[in-house]
Amino acid sequence: MPIRHRSCYRKTQPFPTAKLDGNALRPNLSSAEDCVALCEVTFHLMMKLLIQHIASSVFLMASAQPSGAISLNVELRHTVNGHPLLLDSLRYKNVTGETYSFTRVSYLLGGFALKHENGAWEELSGQYAFIDLAKRRTDVHLQHIPEGKYQALRFHIGPDSIANAADVSHLPADSPLNPNINGLHWSWQGGYIFMALEGHFRGVHDEFGGYAHHLARDSNRTRISLTAPLDFSRDSGAITLDFDLGTLLDAPHPLSFERDGKATHSRDGDPIAAALVANLPGAFRVAQVTSATPSVSRPTQVKPLYLPEKFTPYRFTMSRTFPLPDLPRDNPLIEERVALGRALFHENALSRDGTISCTSCHQSDSAFADPRRFSIGIGGHAGTRNAMPLFNLAWKSQFFWDGRAPSLRAQVLMPIEDHAEMDETPEHLTAKLSALDSYPPLFDAAFGAPDVTMEKIGLAIEQFLLTLTSHDSKFDRAMNGKAALTDAEKRGFELFMTEYEPRTGNFGADCFHCHGGALFSDHQFHNNGLVSEDSGRAKVTHLDADLGKFSTPSLRNVSLTAPYMHDGRFATLEEVIEHYSSGITRNPTLDPNLAKHPEAGLNLTNEDKAALVAFLRALTEEKSKTP
Repeated sequence: MPIRHRSCYRKTQPFPTAKLDGNALRPNLSSAEDCVALCEVTFHLMMKLLIQHIASSVFLMASAQPSGAISLNVELRHTVNGHPLLLDSLRYKNVTGETYSFTRVSYLLGGFALKHENGAWEELSGQYAFIDLAKRRTDVHLQHIPEGKYQALRFHIGPDSIANAADVSHLPADSPLNPNINGLHWSWQGGYIFMALEGHFRGVHDEFGGYAHHLARDSNRTRISLTAPLDFSRDSGAITLDFDLGTLLDAPHPLSFERDGKATHSRDGDPIAAALVANLPGAFRVAQVTSATPSVSRPTQVKPLYLPEKFTPYRFTMSRTFPLPDLPRDNPLIEERVALGRALFHENALSRDGTISCTSCHQSDSAFADPRRFSIGIGGHAGTRNAMPLFNLAWKSQFFWDGRAPSLRAQVLMPIEDHAEMDETPEHLTAKLSALDSYPPLFDAAFGAPDVTMEKIGLAIEQFLLTLTSHDSKFDRAMNGKAALTDAEKRGFELFMTEYEPRTGNFGADCFHCHGGALFSDHQFHNNGLVSEDSGRAKVTHLDADLGKFSTPSLRNVSLTAPYMHDGRFATLEEVIEHYSSGITRNPTLDPNLAKHPEAGLNLTNEDKAALVAFLRALTEEKSKTP
């Protein structure tokens, strides 16, 4: 399997906007132990002068537009046969009579250019966009456009070949090309998925299944050119484009899920990918052009909260292959605050009766997960879900199995007040901690004042949790040439990264769709075919389309985090593999990447199941870290 390789090096630099520099070497290797080098990238998150600068206006610089600069706002409207596209709605019909839905419409745009009246093209180099209908990312804001009149707009589906092959660990945390933003990178293989279309379908004979069309590879990068009068003589402008997904699947090369296939990963010569490329140019049209740019929200100035006069910047450690995380700018990591968070994490006083702490359900020797099926609160009250592991949280933006917490600082406070967990009130907790001799000095060092508040408790524990990283497994060392995977582990990796697509002769385990990338999680919510009374994500969103969907946990340290699934129903990795091989239950919200598999399952051989388990065990750090 082709894998893009990267070299290993160490850099020290300031947070948050600095990029990792240096040249990446990409030897032409293919064995797992000779592959991409993983190493720790250690850098200063901030220095005193930098933080003082952050407190003023540094965060506005990246988004500020020079006075008088011309910009173009491009709005993408998604339709199906002329009608507004509704996600998760099995209502659309293709020309072959199949009914289908979309659960995911994600794509990358690049290569923007405007055509002058004299026919010359004005290239808007280095500007990219990530469009995702479910995340409501449907606008592109093009900047630094020279004044003048233009006849046409041009762009491409997918980045150019240089950006497609670039080292993604160098990208800023907020870049549209950052894999943690778009979830469209092939990870170990390198390169991007240019466009991901996923959903369900019902065939003409009432067959229900899923489809996953992933357009990728440089040869499939598709140019879109649209005639549009754009006058930037005096002011900025806006243009609305309609992208008709019905046309994309129907004309001029109609696609049938039953006849042509349920999935494409754009291998050379794949007819589905070829049809998508042929259909894309005709799927876009100009709907409206206006002379004034609609207001575009800009990041507001971010000031660090309660920063003390004296502090020690914390050295954050991560893998060289990880994308840069979007660390909280209002809570910059400092040693004093991390130390306070560590103390609070182990503090029994957080519970009403003083019997449990955060570590009671997040044990360090279990990768900060709970080895019990259900966590136990005060008074012996059992919960209904297994406690998730706590590491590499800097790359997440929604927390708990159902994503109900929008930040770590919000997440850490919820169990404190939950009657089934710690059952403590904010007033009582802050009074208890204030009365302990050890805490006022710790709060003073961390926040510049000794007073104890729930906000500061959340900020401190958030910092401690952000420091819990995992990136030194046997797999990582093998990729760095410091260890060797066994034949079984290599086979497991191959199965893990290979799609199940009989049409193209591929019979992998298809794990990478949800567990791909250096973090081994897409941090999204999926229904993975479990029979459960727990409504999952739908309990938060109140959407039927989210029934049975749960957050994708990372597979790092997976041999330490048993039992598995949101309710801890599987005690072993062997049971987990068997579920995906033969135990999936079909339902209306089953993830399309699972729904496209045969109804009887993948039916992996015993040897392949064992190989997958061997590979998964290689993702665990041999020495548990106990901060």
